[in-house]
Amino acid sequence: MVINLGMNWENFYRDNIVSYIKSLQQNPFELVTLILDLAIVIFLLYCFFKVVKGSRAWQLIKGIALLIVATWISGLVNLKILNWILTGIMNLGVIAIIVIFQPELRRGLEQLGTNKLTRFFGLDKDVSTKTKEDIYKVVIAATELSKAKTGALIVFERDIKIQDIISTGIPMNAEVSPQLLVNIFEPKTPLHDGAVIISNNKIAAAACVLPLADDKDIAKELGTRHRAAIGISKESDSIVVVVSEETGKMSVAKDGTLIADVREDVLKKILISNVVTKKFAIDKKERKEKIKQIKEKMKNKQEEKGEN
Repeated sequence: MVINLGMNWENFYRDNIVSYIKSLQQNPFELVTLILDLAIVIFLLYCFFKVVKGSRAWQLIKGIALLIVATWISGLVNLKILNWILTGIMNLGVIAIIVIFQPELRRGLEQLGTNKLTRFFGLDKDVSTKTKEDIYKVVIAATELSKAKTGALIVFERDIKIQDIISTGIPMNAEVSPQLLVNIFEPKTPLHDGAVIISNNKIAAAACVLPLADDKDIAKELGTRHRAAIGISKESDSIVVVVSEETGKMSVAKDGTLIADVREDVLKKILISNVVTKKFAIDKKERKEKIKQIKEKMKNKQEEKGEN
């Protein structure tokens, strides 16, 4: 098969594009199949480029694209010798692609064979499932930190965005993992002093500064971490996991209150109930009303501070 990119574009336009437009005029229903066809092709191309971007294959794709453009231009300006050489190379292109992309093709076929279509097309897991997995990882990390009596402060962002808090820390945008969380709070490391913010199933930032609760009814024995946890949970709908450096006990702050000294299984249930169940099961109208009330409280508090 000979690939001639220096084709007669006038004949191509007349024989293909014009004739196809005429067929659409005669049978408008074909327009629906055309749109569907284009949508599927665009989606597949998007998924393909998403998979290969950033890999070694990406550099090869750019080289192949450059070769195609060079072949087309050489045919267009009638550079016969160059076009003949490039066309000959293009004729071997299918075999070359199979050889070059053999690892990627094999990996893709393996994923298809194991019903991992979502990963093959770059689609993420169900958000609810992913959030549960993140909670399990946080609980594992908190338990390890508790055993070592290492202080920790982990904030789950919910409906109220806390970008102003995230901006006070060191950006990370990392996958949630127990090992990373334990390492972050390791004493005498640059990021251990402050809070970790988990937003959109990612560790958004570390060493973040949280607002401290100043209520007089807060127990005096509570340290800075616990006061910070109560403070952020009161100013937003975030839920916070705290590990005490002195006792190693785990606590949870939500809605401005502190649930102290919780076990591993209880911590898991509280987080799933408040971060997953309420987010995905509660009626949207109720959630919007709750968010509106919290925002009004925050606004009133800011106005009071401004007056003072």
